[in-house]
Amino acid sequence: MWQAIINRFSALKIGHAICKHRLMAAIIFKGAKHMNINHIPATKVRADDGISIRQVGTNIILDWLHAGVTDIHLGGRASLFYGIIFAAIGVIIHTVFADNYWLLAGVSTGFFLLGPFLAVGLYDLSRRIESGERPSLRPTLTAWLPNLLNITLFTGLLIFVFLSWVRLSMSIFAHYFHDALPTFADVVINVFTFKQPTFLFVYFSAGAVFAAFIFSISVIAMPLMLDRNASAWTAAITSLRTCARNPITMALWAFCIVVLVGFGLATNFLGLILTMPVVGHASWHVYRDLITIKN
Repeated sequence: MWQAIINRFSALKIGHAICKHRLMAAIIFKGAKHMNINHIPATKVRADDGISIRQVGTNIILDWLHAGVTDIHLGGRASLFYGIIFAAIGVIIHTVFADNYWLLAGVSTGFFLLGPFLAVGLYDLSRRIESGERPSLRPTLTAWLPNLLNITLFTGLLIFVFLSWVRLSMSIFAHYFHDALPTFADVVINVFTFKQPTFLFVYFSAGAVFAAFIFSISVIAMPLMLDRNASAWTAAITSLRTCARNPITMALWAFCIVVLVGFGLATNFLGLILTMPVVGHASWHVYRDLITIKN
């Protein structure tokens, strides 16, 4: 008899727990709906789903830049919010490492290696503008959630490359400025007077390798993972194939990104408020113009 009573009590307790969890789920769902945090549904794409890569001419780069500027205009404050975030992070980095220019150089330039992830909100904003939705910041803040695992894996790779570059940057500075840590004036003199041409060649060559690697695996990877829930592997391979099929166009697009980022750095990061949203929005249109997926 006691066993029957215990079994009955256990059943009631389990049922109560199930009801409690269902009630909590309902509250969360209604809360999200009330907050208007909704995600555009995406059909998952795999490597064997027939991803086609278009071959385009270099003149399309102007269209991408124009589309990026147009999306900033349509996105309004939502677009500028991400630009302000980029600029604020740049200012924080410069403030924290102001007295260590040998470290500041690596962290500042390496920070942009994380750009593909930081611009996910801009990709989502362009996607929503393209689908005719009213631009809104709030849904874009959690745009990465539907494909959380793969975007996290890819971001982990970006962070690893970022930390590797910072470490290598410090090693290069330590090797060529072994007598004393360089000041900002030392760095500027070496850049503009070619006082140490070997240092310049090694540093910028190493930086170019890291930047080229990140660009080639991520130029359309994040938009693809966002738009079609693709795996991190599929997205990276597709990005590499895209660069291989359009080498000149993608090289010129990479150069445009460097110019826009360089302008932002040259203006004490304030220029990033506009240039980074242009890059982010334009990158969405790069993805849309180069990738076709057969469903």
